[in-house]
Amino acid sequence: MREWIDTYDERTWQTTNEESGTVRYALIGLGWWTIDVALPAIESSDLGEVTVLVSSSSEKADRLAAENDVSRGLSYDEFHDGDAADRYDAVYIGTPNAYHLEYAATAASLDKAVLCEKPMEATVERATELVETCERADVPLMVAYRMHTEPAVQRARELIEDGFIGEPVSVYGHNSQPLLEMIPDPDQWRLDPDLSGYGTSVMDLGIYSINTTRYLLQREPVSVRSNMISAHEAFDAVPDERASSLFVFEDDIQMISTASQHAHEDTELKITGTEGQITLQPAFHGECSMDLSRGDVSVSVEHETFDAEAEMREEFDYFADRLLGEREIYPDGHHGLGDMRIIEALHESADRGDVVTLDL
Repeated sequence: MREWIDTYDERTWQTTNEESGTVRYALIGLGWWTIDVALPAIESSDLGEVTVLVSSSSEKADRLAAENDVSRGLSYDEFHDGDAADRYDAVYIGTPNAYHLEYAATAASLDKAVLCEKPMEATVERATELVETCERADVPLMVAYRMHTEPAVQRARELIEDGFIGEPVSVYGHNSQPLLEMIPDPDQWRLDPDLSGYGTSVMDLGIYSINTTRYLLQREPVSVRSNMISAHEAFDAVPDERASSLFVFEDDIQMISTASQHAHEDTELKITGTEGQITLQPAFHGECSMDLSRGDVSVSVEHETFDAEAEMREEFDYFADRLLGEREIYPDGHHGLGDMRIIEALHESADRGDVVTLDL
């Protein structure tokens, strides 16, 4: 166990090194996450660099480029016109969900690889079009699930594969945050279904529990029953201020998932098997600790240096490694499309008050 803990954060996926070159990124959508987390993550990475920033106006893009020592700023219109296309190899799309398709389509037309934030789009139909657009142009597409390269999650997946918990039996996932305290604006895009998509809590938070479970178990959900309610006036336009779901995964593994954008901040994912248990708590908000239990033995594993920026650094280096080494990407667009279909099914189930069958 000591040797395993000492190698906890090793990059088992890496196939290239700095001698393989770097991937130059254009960052699209310059909100706080892009500027405060994604940009420094790339700058501290081994295989990437930021060369272009793209925003709503050239003035804003130029200002932020100058403040962050990036060589070029572009407006959205200039990006769509192909300006400075020779200065970047790939795009990172961090705009509201409903805009992902248009920027991915332009990137594909310019023969640029696409790293798209999750969820992939606002609806299944638009997400499908995004995937098909990138496939027609033969450009790589990855969906930005940073938990896939989080060391705790990678080690948990290895332990489950090795039988540490025996046969998986059940999963509990929770993700909540006080959105209106974080961003005190009831008109923000996450509360606008035209921009966010089906809703807010599942699209933005619940997706973490669901997708991380898919990754850890390497199994898909086959049915779901969901319940949603919105009581606060700021959530009038979206149905899921609070959401809960009961999944059945392949091999009859049960999962309960809860999420809320109007609650105390808390994140957890617990996987219980016939012989042991793995708990990630906190799990999804930029820090991840792991507790292992089997029989009379319990072990806690923490990584104090891993925060949201470090998680994003791993994600960007993984994407660059796939591009530079011409390796298969996972999670690709089809994987992300699976989540979109799951989210659509959750909202359909809540509307109907019945179980919805899934076929991913």
